[in-house]
Amino acid sequence: MLVTKHQNTIEGAVKANHERTFFSHYPEHPKAYGDEAHAKGVQSYQQLLNKPFKQLLQTGETGWVGEEVSPYTQEVLGVTYPVFPVNDLVTQAVAAGKSWGKTPVKERAAVLTETLERVKDYFFDIANATMHTTGQSFMMSFQASGPHANDRALEAIATGYHELQRYPSQLLWEKPMGKFSIKLEKNFKAIPKGVGLVIGCSTFPVWNTLPGIYADLITGNPVIVKPHPKAILPIAIVVSAIQHVLQENGYDPHICQLAADSSEKLITKKLSEHPDVRLIDYTGGSTFGNYVESLPGKTVFTEKAGVNSVILDSVKDIDAVIQNLAFSVSLYSGQMCTAPQNFFIPESGLTTPDGNIPFNDVVTKFKDAIVALVNNPKMGAGTLGAVQNENTLTRAKDALQLGGKVILPGTAVINEEFSHARVWAPTVLEVSSADNNIYEQELFGPIVLIIKTKDTQHSIQLAKQMAQKHGAITCAAYTIHPEIKEMITDEMNSVFTPVSFNLTGFIWVNQHAAFSDFHVTGGNPAGNASFTNQEFIVKRFVWVGNRELAE
Repeated sequence: MLVTKHQNTIEGAVKANHERTFFSHYPEHPKAYGDEAHAKGVQSYQQLLNKPFKQLLQTGETGWVGEEVSPYTQEVLGVTYPVFPVNDLVTQAVAAGKSWGKTPVKERAAVLTETLERVKDYFFDIANATMHTTGQSFMMSFQASGPHANDRALEAIATGYHELQRYPSQLLWEKPMGKFSIKLEKNFKAIPKGVGLVIGCSTFPVWNTLPGIYADLITGNPVIVKPHPKAILPIAIVVSAIQHVLQENGYDPHICQLAADSSEKLITKKLSEHPDVRLIDYTGGSTFGNYVESLPGKTVFTEKAGVNSVILDSVKDIDAVIQNLAFSVSLYSGQMCTAPQNFFIPESGLTTPDGNIPFNDVVTKFKDAIVALVNNPKMGAGTLGAVQNENTLTRAKDALQLGGKVILPGTAVINEEFSHARVWAPTVLEVSSADNNIYEQELFGPIVLIIKTKDTQHSIQLAKQMAQKHGAITCAAYTIHPEIKEMITDEMNSVFTPVSFNLTGFIWVNQHAAFSDFHVTGGNPAGNASFTNQEFIVKRFVWVGNRELAE
């Protein structure tokens, strides 16, 4: 029985959610999965190429689409996916959702945890698929689309498991009325809202998608997964695994469906506007995100664009700080929603226990650290990964036209393993605080702006304005002064932006840990939802109470 099999896992995840200490159910190092797993994963991935993807348990397709190209080889993957009419997808979801919504929460949680165990068997297939659709390095692809994504999914299951059992399912209610009492039989039901739609992005097709999928499923809603046309394969493997576990355990596989489309014939709006689609999860640019948020009658969870800031005031060890920040901006070529973009540095420079470091010296150290990293034969190409699409590369190449002083022009970087890889080192520009037309926009990709400010208070003011006006998912800050730390915390938290202080070594502002860190707060324009707080779960169902006079 799956409930018995997975009860300890689910209860452990619920406990981890409450305690917020380190917890990971799925080891993040590839070696934990056996010596043969990597080679088998490469082989399995290669066997998927240049043919139709027929692992889904969906029928009635009207055609096949596929346009994925590897950022590493520049070659077409050649995988095609079945296309289904929107009405068919929704009709199947509605039908499948009727029994799924009535399945007891303990049973749902157990079967969903079983799906994650099945997904684990495909971690290396998914990693290679992620690498060759997104441009992430193999290690990032493995961790982000494998154990980290599964942990985020388990986190959603655990949150739902807890929230759905917040109230008793039934009870005898008695109100004393003197010589007699009124007795009522009461029951409380969590009613799912309806069909969920999860819209994926091209850079993190699994990590950003699984929380919404599993939040919908644990709360009893069927889900339709609409991936980005340029990054379908990683999530297609996941959806296939989910469907097979559902069917093997007596559930309708249409509880979770894949809805592939093409750039020429997108179905996202048609799905989003369908009256039976009640829940929408979206990751991507702000323009489409704002459209999704504007749709009437929908419950929407978005992660959109933000402008992430770094506030530099004072440091203990400038070299350790600079190394950390150089890695943060280079990691996956700045294509993470948590990547820092705007670096606010006072014109007087930074104070240290050993004296002042002038502004220009800080900038030079930063530039030199990036150059040393990207040119490092062992680390450079692996850290940068590859640029996912041509639009991002064009933006990076055109960054010199933005204005300001060029500190470091972006350049192509050779990847020894993949000679055709689309790799581009970060462009670094210095601008003044008056150049808000430049730094008030998200420049997605390998572009970094250094902004000279009057003083730290001015830096805080500008970073706060950016978060308030344009949204921010992260903020990094460096100070050795408790009063400055308190000021930064108060000001940035007031615009619902979390702050990471004085990070050095092997932890970066880009990283968020499942079961501990909330990813996006939902409080500023960067997005209206958070992985994974209670609101991410409880807005997907409605508590309904029924009463009957007891005999």
